[in-house]
Amino acid sequence: MGNWLVNHWFSAAVLAAWLGINIFLFTYYFLFFDRDERYFYTRAILGSALAWARASAKCLNFNSMLILLPVCRNLLSFLRGSFSCCRRTLRKQLDHNLTFHKLVAYALALLTAVHTIAHLFNLERYNHSQQANDGSLHAVLSKMHLQDSNKWLNPIHSNQTTVEYVAFTTIPGLTGVIITLALILMVTSSTEFIRRNYFEVFWYTHHLFIIYFIGLVIHGVAGLVRGQTEESMKEVHPQSCAEFLVNKSKECRHKCCKEPEFGSIPAESWKWVLAPVILYIFERILRIWRARQKVVVTKVVMHPAKVLELQMQKKGFRMEVGQYIFVNCPAVSLLEWHPFTLTSAPEEDFFSIHIRAAGDWTEHIIDTFQQQKLEMPRIKVDGPFGTASEDVFLYEVAMLVGAGIGVTPFASILKSIWYRFQQNDQTLKTKKVLDVPWDWLAPYYGFLHVQKHLASPCSLSHPFPAPSRVTLLPHATAPQIYFYWLCRDTGAFTWFNDLLASLEQKMAESGKADFLTYRLFLTGWDTSIANNAALHFDTVTDTVTGLRQKTIFGRPRWDTEFSAVATAHPRSVVGVFLCGPEALAKVLRRSCHQHSSLDPRKVKFYFNKENF
Repeated sequence: MGNWLVNHWFSAAVLAAWLGINIFLFTYYFLFFDRDERYFYTRAILGSALAWARASAKCLNFNSMLILLPVCRNLLSFLRGSFSCCRRTLRKQLDHNLTFHKLVAYALALLTAVHTIAHLFNLERYNHSQQANDGSLHAVLSKMHLQDSNKWLNPIHSNQTTVEYVAFTTIPGLTGVIITLALILMVTSSTEFIRRNYFEVFWYTHHLFIIYFIGLVIHGVAGLVRGQTEESMKEVHPQSCAEFLVNKSKECRHKCCKEPEFGSIPAESWKWVLAPVILYIFERILRIWRARQKVVVTKVVMHPAKVLELQMQKKGFRMEVGQYIFVNCPAVSLLEWHPFTLTSAPEEDFFSIHIRAAGDWTEHIIDTFQQQKLEMPRIKVDGPFGTASEDVFLYEVAMLVGAGIGVTPFASILKSIWYRFQQNDQTLKTKKVLDVPWDWLAPYYGFLHVQKHLASPCSLSHPFPAPSRVTLLPHATAPQIYFYWLCRDTGAFTWFNDLLASLEQKMAESGKADFLTYRLFLTGWDTSIANNAALHFDTVTDTVTGLRQKTIFGRPRWDTEFSAVATAHPRSVVGVFLCGPEALAKVLRRSCHQHSSLDPRKVKFYFNKENF
């Protein structure tokens, strides 16, 4: 449990706050509508179903307010930049945006079910009360529209009216049906199977959120559910006057003989969703504006295993390592936008993506560029947007794990490292700066290298006039990077072979061969490949990749890998970055928990996963 808290304490706190607010809203409004005297007569007809319907409605409004915020990509990128000076714990939460989006969506589905079932009971009880002629309180309340059309409490005014008629002819009923159908389609089309195999279905049905919000805003404008007005409460309080409604004589002159008046519950959904909807509209306007900017495709490369590489240029485009963009190709589809991780480095004068055939859209765009003749197909780009991989250089030690095409964000990181080595960039070295009062360090001055505040470095081996404050600069040390690439077929390794070979050579020439440790795992292989590798095991280069690092057949033993990293870096903070399937994420997340220590002096593993 303690190791789990190292990685997830802040996420748990956010989740607890969200759950707490939902529980508070539901409990508060359930008790309010179940006990408030303004709804005494309404409860006489509907019973406890009124409280269930209204409490779930408040929670629906709250979660509808939240559902759009995690998918405002520009907002998240802005917040990520704003948190650049804060602890990585705050920035890590932004990487869980889609997880939170799904969680809120499931809550909406559950609350919609509760709200719908409660209102079905309400309609049935409204109908039963309208048809009752036994002189009971709910029967009398249901007949009040016969005396004054403005004093009705029961929205069903005819014995021939059915529940189905109300559901499909009134504003609340019809919008409720439409909202529910839209939500069902969005939730069911968001399953992993649909998204992976039929992304177009997911993409188009998810835009039913427009209908959902329109229906939500106008759902309560008709005000079918009513309660007694404040003025009427002062004159004929239900606690003392309810019996007069049932037993009232024609010559009654008691103050309670006056019939109560009722008013509709005002529609409030728009108040909850107005701000996030406006924010999302600005988000979409910004996306449209950026998509209209010209993109020039400078190079097209077709790699093995049907992987297409596009190198592009766009005026004003600036990126960081590990970021991603959304791509649209009008020749394939005018409306579909798909996310791709950038495989280029910030130091390059272009940006690139690798597209693997994994569905109708990707297959069509690959075929379009393979068949292009004189004119290059047009490409639209929105982004870039931040991901967890941006924080790779914030850790003392980094473990990068890519599965198949999931290597793309780490290709950007490795390229950037290569360029920095080329330029002898000192930012590859971590510098932990600590500004402290001189009085703290005076007893230890013989053992420290210090720098006068805003002055040049000097040694304290000889006395000098003591400054008021000093800045500690520990000896700069290069961060350690461990790179793991898992592939099913040998052809995939050729995507970035040249990059890895260049890195090997450059690091060897720089005397920093230990800076990057990479291991390649072939998870799909036959005996002929294995036998060939065994026969040439003593050769300098690998028979599969041509690199100095030998390919390992099979899957990594993650407990062994994590134990080795923990032993090599017993007091470090290790960032584990994954771009790959959820099954592998569960294994790595569990390994991070098992090998992290609560002791601040010992190793800690922080798990980060690409989500878009």
